[in-house]
Amino acid sequence: MTFAELGLSPEIQRAIDELGYTEPTPIQARAIPLVTSGTDLMAAAQTGTGKTAAFVLPLLERLKKFASASASPAMHPVRALILTPTRELADQVGENAARYTKYLPLRTTTVYGGVNMDPQTAELRRGVEILIATPGRLLDHVGQKTVMLNKVDILVLDEADRMLDMGFIPDIRKIVALLPKTRQTLLFSATFSPEIKKLAAEFMRDPQTVEVARQNSTNADVEQLVYEVDAYRKRALLSRLIRQRDMSQVIVFCNTKLTADRLTRELQREGLAAEAIHGDKAQSARLETLSAFKSGEVKVLVATDVAARGLDISELPFVVNYELPHSPEDYVHRIGRTGRAGASGVAISLMSPSETKFHEQIEKLTRQKLTPQQAEGFAPGRAAEPSADAPRGRAERDARHDKGERAERGDRGERQERGDRQERRDKPERYERADRAPRGDRHERADKAAERKVIRVDRYPQDNRPAEDDGRPDSPRIPGRRRRPGDKREVPALLLAPRYK
Repeated sequence: MTFAELGLSPEIQRAIDELGYTEPTPIQARAIPLVTSGTDLMAAAQTGTGKTAAFVLPLLERLKKFASASASPAMHPVRALILTPTRELADQVGENAARYTKYLPLRTTTVYGGVNMDPQTAELRRGVEILIATPGRLLDHVGQKTVMLNKVDILVLDEADRMLDMGFIPDIRKIVALLPKTRQTLLFSATFSPEIKKLAAEFMRDPQTVEVARQNSTNADVEQLVYEVDAYRKRALLSRLIRQRDMSQVIVFCNTKLTADRLTRELQREGLAAEAIHGDKAQSARLETLSAFKSGEVKVLVATDVAARGLDISELPFVVNYELPHSPEDYVHRIGRTGRAGASGVAISLMSPSETKFHEQIEKLTRQKLTPQQAEGFAPGRAAEPSADAPRGRAERDARHDKGERAERGDRGERQERGDRQERRDKPERYERADRAPRGDRHERADKAAERKVIRVDRYPQDNRPAEDDGRPDSPRIPGRRRRPGDKREVPALLLAPRYK
């Protein structure tokens, strides 16, 4: 079968001919006629088999009747809404839609978070027929009333299982409530689960189901290898594999952002051109990193699962699971980055002893036997043997010290008995307590000490003292006497400012 046999319009056929599309993939051959007929559809296929074209091409065929060359925004309402879980996937779908509409006067735009909303707002106010969006940013535009969804005819949920995992279902329910009741709903994903089928029953009306491959199966063109290695030696094994296999392009998947950043720094210190991409990176930085990776400037792309859905890199030869994913479905999507569109690829997984349970779950889901193997010098539970010239580690130094100390203790012989404790008690005290002074003497000494702590402050310099104060007592506490401006006063030291002390 060829694309010409699918009954697409000449404008769409011309665009895909220029892109080199000749024969449709199985998912495209079965989904395009059903979508063109207007029925709801649930489609499952392996990653990299052309699911994007399977819903964008028939979507354009249905919207062709609304195409208008008018500049008025009123003539370009949103007719099709495509929701994706990640920014990378939204960007990928937007690029493909722009290529397919090259000869059709249909406007497309993409909105997602992490970037300024103003350019997106300007595009929406110009009017667009096809809107590709992530749920969160779309709700932001809805709240600012920059987009209206009351004329949407087609709703597409791309990678719906990932949306379910990421907790987007409440947002999707809010968005669906804004759409017309009469519409066509399409659900495309690489994996199906009972939760996805429950979601389809909530949003769809008598959907048709298309599965071109066994559920949750992997691509037969991808060679899958599993290496057993201790967790702390994974980085060393990864570096060896990159150099031994001469990996010109490789995506390394980690489970956490912290691990991705740390691994990137370690690979950079070893001289490898590596960059990280994850959710904490600004969208501009993520796009710049992806562009450098596609152009070959970056050799190793360290990513979290946020990049597992949406990265479309043609002829990517290698994928490495630095850590096995906790969800076996994520394994299917990770290795689906290689072996796309009929090309071959290699998927390598580094498994530590604590990740055995994740390995078993992957085998159960994919119904494949992935036999672990050991790389030379990296067998788990055995540390690398240091060379003769290598500096000795702390453990070796401590062991040598303990051994010498035990030998020294053995030469001491038996410890001498302690002397009789009674001898300590018979020792005379160092000093005898002196007899206390009489009470009267103690009070006298206290009064003298108080006099020494009193600091006298003159209000006036000696040459400006009033004449009538000459010969008078200094203390103002003499009965029957009033304090005059020239009198000295007694101020306790504790009440003085630091500069007077």
